[in-house]
Amino acid sequence: MGCQLGKLAASERRGNNAGPVTDGPPPATDPRLPLTAKQKYSMLASWKGISRAMEKTGICMFIKLFEENQDLLDMFEKFRQCKTKEEQINSMELAEHANNVMNTLDEGIKGLDDLDNFFQYIHQVGASHRKIPGFRVEYFWKIEAPFLAAVESTLGDRYTPNVENIYKITIKFILETLIEGYEKAGNNPSSAS
Repeated sequence: MGCQLGKLAASERRGNNAGPVTDGPPPATDPRLPLTAKQKYSMLASWKGISRAMEKTGICMFIKLFEENQDLLDMFEKFRQCKTKEEQINSMELAEHANNVMNTLDEGIKGLDDLDNFFQYIHQVGASHRKIPGFRVEYFWKIEAPFLAAVESTLGDRYTPNVENIYKITIKFILETLIEGYEKAGNNPSSAS
């Protein structure tokens, strides 16, 4: 006379067809996503390391951006006076902006499971850049290399060639989506407000 629950559990462990199948290929990803299911899983797993150091990673990203593009510093009214690396590291305003950008990237990356919401959110962020005086669409691409360098710095030896490739695909996808949002807002000025 055994417990029915115990028999059920034992039958599921033996592979009775009553339980969910866990072997086999991972589920297919949305065809709009340029990552495989395995790459998306790796991206989300490694992003946990970034999300524990968002502000540090963001500040590193902006310092690298300004090292390579000193002229872009003038676009940031709140911290344009921070010309040296030390001033930028210590700027609360730069840290706040870096946090905002990293939170946007965080929302985007965590949104890769729901691409309809991902596109809506990232398009809105892209459109919001229409309000920035002097901003040009090509400026979006200027953050790509600093982002990758900051991620590498934060992840350290976890930044393998495979992880680097996944981040390159992901940041390109996010930047292309930001640009779509920016350009759509240009075609429909009411959507930027």
